[in-house]
Amino acid sequence: MTDRGDPATVALVPSPPTRLPLAGELPRATTTVGGAVAAKGFRPFFLLAGVFAVALVPLWLAALQGWFDPGSYLGAMAWHGHEMVFGFAVAVIAGFLLTAAGNWTQRETAVGGALLALAGLWLAGRFAVLGATALPRGLPAVVDLAFLPALAVALGRPIVAARNRRNYVMLAVVAALWLANLTVHLDALGVLPGWRTRGNLLGVDVVIFVIVVMAGRIFPMFTRNATKVDSIRAIPALEIASVAAAALLLVLDLARPDAKVTALVAGATGCILAARTWCWGARHSLRIPLVWILHAGYAWIPIGLLLRAIAAYSSAVLPMLATHALTVGAVGGLTLGMMSRVALGHSGRPLVVPWPVTASFVLVTLAALARVVTPMLDLDWYRSAVMVSGLTWAAAFALFVAVYAPILLSPRIDGKAG
Repeated sequence: MTDRGDPATVALVPSPPTRLPLAGELPRATTTVGGAVAAKGFRPFFLLAGVFAVALVPLWLAALQGWFDPGSYLGAMAWHGHEMVFGFAVAVIAGFLLTAAGNWTQRETAVGGALLALAGLWLAGRFAVLGATALPRGLPAVVDLAFLPALAVALGRPIVAARNRRNYVMLAVVAALWLANLTVHLDALGVLPGWRTRGNLLGVDVVIFVIVVMAGRIFPMFTRNATKVDSIRAIPALEIASVAAAALLLVLDLARPDAKVTALVAGATGCILAARTWCWGARHSLRIPLVWILHAGYAWIPIGLLLRAIAAYSSAVLPMLATHALTVGAVGGLTLGMMSRVALGHSGRPLVVPWPVTASFVLVTLAALARVVTPMLDLDWYRSAVMVSGLTWAAAFALFVAVYAPILLSPRIDGKAG
């Protein structure tokens, strides 16, 4: 069944071209260019994100083995971090926001040729960064930095026109991602030395902030609608505290990322983010893959923040393990879960995944466990853990692409727009 109150899966109401849409009705999208894949923002961007996830991590593993050279523009380590955040994660965020903003505002964002142009701009950024050493100085930065402003325009027009003030924060998020990306490129160009790693980590902070905001809005609702447990709810005071704490941590990471006080705030934020889930009903979701993957993915955020606090005071935990709890665990699990859910809801299909997708949820969770927990048990296993985690991650997203590519490339099965 489709969740009727779900802002990411509300069915669009088609309207014949001979009449105007009724009040509260989203007009039928006209897609004369690109067909089904250009009918709604989630389609090209979820497909690109899935394929990119399958390709990127094996390339990174090959670079670790010395079999592949991503070039000297960013260096192998920073290239991997940059492309995971400003490539993969940004593609998923773009697909979600372009789709959700239409429901929030009852106005279209980008479809048809405009949507394909946006997707092409994102793809051009990936090639520009990878091939930066062969391009004129500054051109890779210009190409890569062009996408987020274009996305902001596509999102901002309907949000501002509808005076949808609640979601102005999403425009600020896009701007923050662009600024973080800018610092990475300025370091690569020698203008802001020492900022490429810091810029990547700030990008992770912004992505986690988006998740914190959206999780409180939709995870309790998704769980309540799927399980029919009426007691599932969000606690308003904890929701406000969670968003405020995540925002404070982002600011501190910009100003004093290595300070002990920042680590303490990270630990406190982790505790608040864990406490807010008390009434979210995770225990009721274990038989519903599309719901339990959201709770499992979210759980890695407080885990990662608490590990970060411990790492600042103890050598028993490496800081990079905290970072990968947030990226492999939270970003990996939640993007896979949300892409799976949104693609079903917006293609007119029931919110039930086939077994290969459930398997992908298990695999991405195992990838996080291998990447974070295994090195904590024995540091000698670190390199093997990275390889196992990377291959398991790639397998998870390969299953997603295999199942969802036909869905993303085909029209809605109910004949409606999108």
